[in-house]
Formats: sequence, C-alpha cells, structure tokens
Amino acid sequence: MTLGTAIVVGVGPGLGLALARTFHDAGHPVAILGRNEERLGGFASTLAGGEPVRAYAVDVADRESLRTTIEQAVTDLGAPEVLLYNAAVLRTDSPTDGDDAGWVHSFEVNVLGAKVAAESVLSALQGPGSLLFTGGGLGTAPSPQYASLSVGKAGLRAYVHTLAAEQAEKGVHATVVSIGGVIDGGEDRLSSSVLAQAYLELHRQDTSDWTPELVRD
Repeated sequence: MTLGTAIVVGVGPGLGLALARTFHDAGHPVAILGRNEERLGGFASTLAGGEPVRAYAVDVADRESLRTTIEQAVTDLGAPEVLLYNAAVLRTDSPTDGDDAGWVHSFEVNVLGAKVAAESVLSALQGPGSLLFTGGGLGTAPSPQYASLSVGKAGLRAYVHTLAAEQAEKGVHATVVSIGGVIDGGEDRLSSSVLAQAYLELHRQDTSDWTPELVRD
C-alpha cells in the first residue's frame, strides 16, 4: 500500500530530524520544513534512498509562506497522510519583559503556525490521517524564566484538544505530545529516536486508543 506524505514542520538536528527519519524509514515520502535552507539540504541528503525527501525553507511565522510551502510540498510529493508540527521559539524571557514584538513572534510560531499548518494539511489530507504536535511540560507547569514558551505550549495544548474534538468524527487523529523533560538530555526515554518512534506509533493507533494528548515525562 502506498503511504501518504509526512510533512515535518520545524526540522533541526534533534527531534525534527528524528521524526523525518522515522517516517521515511516507515515508507512515507517526507517533506522537511525549516528556516535554514543549507542545513535542510544536508538533512535531506542523509535520508536519501527509498521514498523521496524534499526540503523546503520557510519561516513558520509567515503564515502565507507556510501555506504556500505546504501546498508546494503536496504538489511535489503527493497528498499528506500525517503532519508533524515541531516548531517552537525557545528563548528566555519573563512575564513583564516589555518585549511585545518578541511575544507576538513567539505566539506566531508556537501556536498560530500550528493552526495554519493543520488547516493546510487538512485541506489535502489523504483519507484518515494524523496531526501530531510537539508540546511540552511548560504547558501545564509554566516557568517565569520561559514565560512566552510556557504560554505558547499551554495555548498549543488547548488548540490540539479542541482540534481533536472537532476532527475525531472525521477520522483524523490529532494529538499533542507533551514532553516533560529535556530532549536528548541523557535519558533514553527522552531521546529523539525514542520519541520519534512514539509519534509513529500514535499515527498507527487504532481509533479506539485515540486521545488528544500523550504525556512523556
């Protein structure tokens, strides 16, 4: 059976690349999206062989560019079967830092980009599919040293819960993976490769096992 495209938004050398590799190895064509075109090209070359891999440079905060890029990936690789949204703004800040522009940018990437990506993939989805998002422990245990990220992960978590409720009856699996620890920080259970396998297992879950959130801590 031909598998649909996996669209991975927010690909860096850690979890993003592991997600791309895991779904590619499982037989999916893969689109990898990120900001650094040269680095993405290097990632794509490491995944060569088997199903096609295409790299697309895009700023997730640019909503129209994100929509257009996903549309181009679908044209190039075929209808999507799964979205893996792994983009986030990781910065230290405070609840009263006065940095309005920084907070707006954080929201655009951490929450609004997820909504835009979900809508774009849903419009072209190949049959039943999955929309999987990288959350974090800050969504339920916020930190004043990472205030905008805490708000962003809480917002993403709430968004995915609403999305899951809306899409379940349509046969679309939406889940946020709330990771309560440091990815690749020395614990095997929080290594990029182990976490990426959990995403693949979520995508393959029977509908009776669907939940809007998977907590890994």
